[in-house]
Amino acid sequence: MSDAPLLRLRALEQVFDTKKGPVAAVGGVDLEVKAGKVLCLVGESGCGKTTTARAAAGITRPTAGAVEFRGKSLTDMTPGEKTAYRRAVQYIHQDPYAALNPTRTVASTLTAGLKRHGLVKNRTEARAKAAELLTLVDLTPPESYLDSYPHQLSGGQRQRVNVARSLAMNPELLICDESTSMLDVSIRVSLLNTLGRLRDDLDVGFLFITHDLAVAKYFAWDGEIAVMYLGKVVEHGPTPEVIGNPQHPYTKALIGAVCEPDPDLARANRSSEQLRSAEIPSLTDLPAGCAFHPRCPAFEPGVCDSTEPALEGTGAAGGRRRVACHIVARDQRRESVQHAQSRDDRTLVLDPNKSPGAAWSA
Repeated sequence: MSDAPLLRLRALEQVFDTKKGPVAAVGGVDLEVKAGKVLCLVGESGCGKTTTARAAAGITRPTAGAVEFRGKSLTDMTPGEKTAYRRAVQYIHQDPYAALNPTRTVASTLTAGLKRHGLVKNRTEARAKAAELLTLVDLTPPESYLDSYPHQLSGGQRQRVNVARSLAMNPELLICDESTSMLDVSIRVSLLNTLGRLRDDLDVGFLFITHDLAVAKYFAWDGEIAVMYLGKVVEHGPTPEVIGNPQHPYTKALIGAVCEPDPDLARANRSSEQLRSAEIPSLTDLPAGCAFHPRCPAFEPGVCDSTEPALEGTGAAGGRRRVACHIVARDQRRESVQHAQSRDDRTLVLDPNKSPGAAWSA
């Protein structure tokens, strides 16, 4: 399998004009999704996750930056290439109740796209394909669901129909926008397992959006996590690294908010990163410097409130770990210097055959 990214976002920006002035919902995001891999986009409500996803799906046109699919920007695609892109990239919405047309049966919902793109020849073939899709998402026997209307289905069943509809186009990338947040825990795990099987068996890539780091850990353990705050990515790296060794104070706060069955560990997590404030700054009046500094427990005056930190590599996880924090970057530099000095001290040894004036040799 090629290492080339399936989807790439380059300096993606999305600015909305409002009565209070321009609002930068997304402020320069660089991300990649590879075939058969999962990238989880996590953060609080209003941080820009859905806006980023909608731009990646081609639903909205970004104000600046580029969305590239298999190395080609959406703005440079021919009409035929854009049609192929829209088939290859499918979107699963958050609300399973609002995402389905209440006047259409399940069979009608699943076959609409197939008929539109000429992927089936007749009604019999379309119905057979719809039954195949329902079987793929564990709605069996499919005959029990084909002629049902959305109001006759549970929330979990509706969301599986949404997943089946997205698979009708044989997608290469699924964008899941909080697609499990409205489901019960048991149904949520079952749906995540279904999506994981599709990822492994069909080599489908995922841009998976969630505010729940526990879900991100479960679904994207072999993938990557990008943590967003007020329209910017503040930490990005392999899931085991981000979950097991968070660097940015905001990521630490998110992990501390995850429900932990061990009371001692839960208490330690909560006490380790107490936010200075629970209030999120307004996008129309962002603070100077690091946007997180009014809430950050590691805040240092004159440093965090002076300039905006860049999203820089930390050297960990094979160079795939990036963090946007002045304090973390400074500590990393200090550790690098100390490590280099310690290594030099270990390699310098006293040679007894030389005079004291020339006693050191590597």
